[in-house]
Amino acid sequence: MLLELRVENYAVIDNVVVEFAPGLSLLTGETGAGKSILIDALTLLMGDKASSDVVRHGTDKAVVAAVFEADSKEIGQILEANGIDADGAELILRREIAANGKGRVFINNQPATVGVLKQLAPRLTAIHAQNESVLAFDASSRLHLLDTFAGEDLNAVRAAFATWNSIRQRISDLERDEQDRLRLVDLWSFQRKEIADAELQAEEDERLETEKRLLANAEKIYSAAMGAYDLLYDSSTSTAASLRAAIKHVEELARYDEKFRDVIAGLDSARIAVEDAGVTLRDYADGIDASPERLAEVEDRLATIERLKRKYGRTLDEVIAYGEEVGRKLNEIENKDEILKQLRRELAQGAETYLQAARTLSKQRYEAARKLEKQVEAEINDLAMKARFKIEVSGSDTEQNWTAEGFDTVAYLISANPGEPLGPVEHIASGGELSRVMLALKATVEGAKGKRREPSRQRTLVFDEIDTGIGGRAAEAVGKKLKSLAQNNQVICVTHLAQIASFADQHYVIEKREVTGRTKTSVRLLEVAERTEELARMISGEKLTDTSLKHAEQMLKAAGNS
Repeated sequence: MLLELRVENYAVIDNVVVEFAPGLSLLTGETGAGKSILIDALTLLMGDKASSDVVRHGTDKAVVAAVFEADSKEIGQILEANGIDADGAELILRREIAANGKGRVFINNQPATVGVLKQLAPRLTAIHAQNESVLAFDASSRLHLLDTFAGEDLNAVRAAFATWNSIRQRISDLERDEQDRLRLVDLWSFQRKEIADAELQAEEDERLETEKRLLANAEKIYSAAMGAYDLLYDSSTSTAASLRAAIKHVEELARYDEKFRDVIAGLDSARIAVEDAGVTLRDYADGIDASPERLAEVEDRLATIERLKRKYGRTLDEVIAYGEEVGRKLNEIENKDEILKQLRRELAQGAETYLQAARTLSKQRYEAARKLEKQVEAEINDLAMKARFKIEVSGSDTEQNWTAEGFDTVAYLISANPGEPLGPVEHIASGGELSRVMLALKATVEGAKGKRREPSRQRTLVFDEIDTGIGGRAAEAVGKKLKSLAQNNQVICVTHLAQIASFADQHYVIEKREVTGRTKTSVRLLEVAERTEELARMISGEKLTDTSLKHAEQMLKAAGNS
């Protein structure tokens, strides 16, 4: 659940902090005040792509931060996997976008990446943006909605498809035209020979870099080692000589006082350690090779390794692996006929495995579609519509239809008027009907997901102007539906309609004003009296009338918020 959203220097917003609560929170305000900008800022914390264009003019960076109540096991596992410490039951996300285009991400005040935000996002919020109703009915989105409702796990199908497709690609490589095949054989043969001739060894570059450093500084190293050796062991005033002299004096003391026996033992241990260190330093100095010839050899070898890295991999291990891979490919081509037979057997087995998984998934989708269409139709008709709704799952299991998501296609069909035939939602429904269908779908799908969530865990659902194209009785129905959805979820919604705003548990108004020549946006949580005036403004415009005020009071009373 979202507890707090903080936005600084983002578009027209200089500094805004909004504290959210459970239930239904509605954001209203004049067009251009910054309602949708708040939602856009939240999408950045969910891993959306950032642009320096959002940085407020005259500032160095924009900052978006949020605090979520998030103590689920899934979130804890994601944090642990990415080396981020949990911070009790709260999750703190912060993202900075600099004017120069650079950005930084912090999670619980620890450096992180946009990739981690994307991992966390599905566990925190579902953001339904403006115009999504049109986009949501493309082929992949239709399929995703159905799979989300059913809670389908596509891993088996995806893995089977990846295996089958990989084998198919290997067969395709082997069956290339003869001219292409010969060209590739020449290239791969050259690459394999170049890598093999280098006789690379794992971690060789690291060892050579160390040796190069020693050779290039041989005189300094020898001088330092021998200087330390003299001070510790060799000179008449060395540490070892001083310790031996000290031991003789203490032995004289020990003849009179036994307690100095322990001191003698300690000094003798120190002498042995110092002498050992001295001998080690001397042997090390004796082994130093100040050979310019060897240094030249090492530098040439490193240059060869770097050249191979530029061509075949970022690391030495990748270069070695690439050489092994082209060797495998050449072996396949040289033994083409036999390997093709084996690969075709593997391809047939891979196809059988894929079809089994995809057909199982297709059957589950068909069963889920029957459940979803009934629930969505009931939800749609709760939103002041008399419509029939159907979900068609189709698609042939022939090879040309195979994908990592299975072979199904999904169509959402609607008849918005009695006696009219069913047709695709995206073609048949008006703007207002499309918005209501989307809300019905989202409510149903989120309800199904909620049943699979950890007990008592709320998720934040965000709707940016879900009321597009509706009004009157339909708007009131949408308000009731959002209120119902907020019983088990935290719902945040941007709206222009007073009928919907009247159902809010928390009503925030976004205001824009000019201060010292600059536009500033602020967000206020409204009291009951202020809510009446805001609803009246939404009904009649800037000039409030007695009629609009009374109408607003009636709306709040009917919604149970008076």
